[in-house]
Amino acid sequence: MAKRAAPEVNAGSMADIAFLLLIFFLVTTTIETDAGINRKLPPMEDENVQPPTIKKKNIFEVLLNGKDQLLVEDEIMEIKDLRQAAIEFLDNGGDGSCSYCNGKKDSDSSDNPDKAIISLKNERETTYKTYIAVQNELVAAYNVLRDRRAKSQYGISFAEMQANYDDVNWPGNKTKLKEQIEQIKLDYPQKLSEVQ
Repeated sequence: MAKRAAPEVNAGSMADIAFLLLIFFLVTTTIETDAGINRKLPPMEDENVQPPTIKKKNIFEVLLNGKDQLLVEDEIMEIKDLRQAAIEFLDNGGDGSCSYCNGKKDSDSSDNPDKAIISLKNERETTYKTYIAVQNELVAAYNVLRDRRAKSQYGISFAEMQANYDDVNWPGNKTKLKEQIEQIKLDYPQKLSEVQ
């Protein structure tokens, strides 16, 4: 009996198909990147410039120990109460120079939002989850105050102002909106210091 030759499979188009699939997956796959924690780094130190003197009453001390316990201004506090405590500190207006502050005007607390600094110190053993929760509460305090100021000045929340500015199809005046956003940021500057 004669030996029959097996038919060969044409594999020439397999490389083309694999290449097209590779391109398809490269184009359609989204790679998410973490934004991280947005912080402005201090400027380079100049030997001739002396650091500014900061009054103790203008520093809001937040300590986070290795057991994830929170100590705020030498008092034990729950994380859920941190936002309100930070708002009261930032919006105090103790020296009377802040016309838009709604705080208690306590002379033993911060003078005004421009001078108020939140100092966060954590230990090496602090869990990442608790550290981020504290960071979120402190940033949320700034956002609440900025929203309140934006609504009183412009009738719109600060978050909506930023969303409108980021929206390419927003029909309004972006230059004016940017100036308004910058003014709100000047009214309540985010001064969050992390101590080592």
